[in-house]
Amino acid sequence: MTNEPDAPITYAAAGVDVEAGDRAVELMKDAVRRATRPEVLGGLGGFAGMFDASALARMTRPVLATSTDGVGTKVAIAQALDKHDTIGFDLVGMVVDDIVVCGAEPLFMTDYIATGKVVPERVAAVVEGIARACEQAGVALVGGETAEHPGLLAPDEYDLAGAATGVVEHDAILGPHRVVPGDAVVALASSGLHSNGYSLVRHVVASAGWRLDRHVAEFGRTLGEELLEPTRLYTKALLGLLGTPGLEIHALSHVTGGGLAANLARVLPAGTLATLDRATWRPPAVFRTVQTLGRVPQADLERTLNQGVGFVVVLPTDHADRVCELSAAGGIPAWRLGEVTTGGTTAVAPDVELVRGAKGVAGGGVRLVGSHPA
Repeated sequence: MTNEPDAPITYAAAGVDVEAGDRAVELMKDAVRRATRPEVLGGLGGFAGMFDASALARMTRPVLATSTDGVGTKVAIAQALDKHDTIGFDLVGMVVDDIVVCGAEPLFMTDYIATGKVVPERVAAVVEGIARACEQAGVALVGGETAEHPGLLAPDEYDLAGAATGVVEHDAILGPHRVVPGDAVVALASSGLHSNGYSLVRHVVASAGWRLDRHVAEFGRTLGEELLEPTRLYTKALLGLLGTPGLEIHALSHVTGGGLAANLARVLPAGTLATLDRATWRPPAVFRTVQTLGRVPQADLERTLNQGVGFVVVLPTDHADRVCELSAAGGIPAWRLGEVTTGGTTAVAPDVELVRGAKGVAGGGVRLVGSHPA
């Protein structure tokens, strides 16, 4: 025997508000319209985003590059502070800057937001951040999906992911096949934590009993404001470097999950060793605070957080100074971080950790030496 409901059960009674989803789309339309390119066909609301790819026919051997990612538990900070207009910026950085690593130009992106309850203003704020970042990166936002999952996510909870596609000439692909001993390694500064390691950071903060509204003198603002600092976008700057006449670049590495050494090792050929000198930079205050507050071991910190280095450029040593100058002129501090030599199989010193390939890549080795300036 079954119990019959007292009243008919509707989709809204089950927790899904279709009209709220429609209102969210209306609120985000203007922002999405600005995140476009001439190749985009159609408008918001279609079943599929369309992109005119006829320009690829003029390329000799076009290679498509694609990437997908999310922003991890950084969304928990946005939700706790009820501030949602920057987390989408992080999403774009995590996705499109991965595509640039191989030398490709990102062309278009789609997003996906899952939430326990569609609050139109909140969803629109998230998408506004996505659109603003796409506009800055020169990437078209051609579509997306907002899904309401009552019972699976709490009403104020959401998660987001995105995917993008780019293109590069086959002969222009960057990577380990171009790197040679003698190359220099140049660092491009991060804007802060970016979007990795927040499970560690949140655990450290919670264990210390720090509130997000706590003012931290070293940051010059509250803890929450520091933790929500948007991920720096490198796409336009890197494409500019790649298009600079006479400038030669061999490989790029996006410093995300796994830290500096592990991500650099992914773009080095087997048999090479990159030695990076900590004395060349001082990690920003947020990294030092996390380490001190949680007594986080140095090795664990470097395997988790970017330590102030958001991207790495590997190139001939006589081109390194030019890259530093061009990057700084574009608003991104850069410096010589180290060099590539032969080796990469055993640590030179017993007290120096050697990191070799990560995420299934059997690449070269990376070691960090020295100490950061006090």
